[in-house]
Amino acid sequence: MTAPLAPFDDRDGTIWLDGRFVPWREARLHVLSHGLHYGGAVFEGIRVYGGRMFKSAEHAERLCASARELNYSLPFTADDLDAAARELVRREGIVDGYVRPVAWRGSEQISVSGAGATAHVAVAAWEWPHVFSAEAASRGIRLRTSTWRRPDPATAPVRAKAASLYNICTLARDEAEAAGYDDALLLDLRGGLAEATGANLFLVIDGALHTPTPDCFLDGITRRTVIALAAELGVEVVVRRIDPAELDRAEEVFLTGTAYEVQPVSAVDDRTYAVGKVTSRLAEAYGRLVRAE
Repeated sequence: MTAPLAPFDDRDGTIWLDGRFVPWREARLHVLSHGLHYGGAVFEGIRVYGGRMFKSAEHAERLCASARELNYSLPFTADDLDAAARELVRREGIVDGYVRPVAWRGSEQISVSGAGATAHVAVAAWEWPHVFSAEAASRGIRLRTSTWRRPDPATAPVRAKAASLYNICTLARDEAEAAGYDDALLLDLRGGLAEATGANLFLVIDGALHTPTPDCFLDGITRRTVIALAAELGVEVVVRRIDPAELDRAEEVFLTGTAYEVQPVSAVDDRTYAVGKVTSRLAEAYGRLVRAE
């Protein structure tokens, strides 16, 4: 029998909400908030290693940029948000954990138009060392190709880390887990490889690193970090459209993301992969980098 989930709204601690540190259980929004009804929330995920956030300034800047993509501005600067997150981590005593900044439009307007609705921002943090078990992290996770696809950039704000875009990811992940897999692999609107539900995709083919062009999904901060690390290690990186059939050519497959870090993939549908040298070298280099900052 599956243990009940621990609700995130009933915990001890403090959350930064609209410029103030408030008790965790009091960090609430009204049921008629525009962001709840019309999918206008944007958010970030930041990892904490040894009490220090990794690339927190970049995440704060992207949160502000995501809000602008959805046509509203935050009442705080990226520097304000970065400072608030750092202070929250200090207050909560987070050593190895996760920080979740989120922004949304308020309750002044309940219609499709968001004009006139104020913007709100909150930052929460909690201990969270790993997404997958240590065994899964080392041996690799299994992906199932989803029936859902990433949207056309002309139909969705794909450059934003917008909550509305994660409906597709939730549906795909639920579909994959129901079939016995760990995560889903989504294709793009043209049928090419895109990403997993919360992480970017990399294939190792003939010793080189191949990754899909991020034209309809988020160009992740961890993705860019790993590409830079690969260059330092002398690994060729090729950014291009990748056909799903090329999974048959891949020697290694892995995912990257703030929560996933560098996560080996052991299977995609009926294809299987070993955790190879390129994946291992990049995972080790990433581990050193995040602990060094």
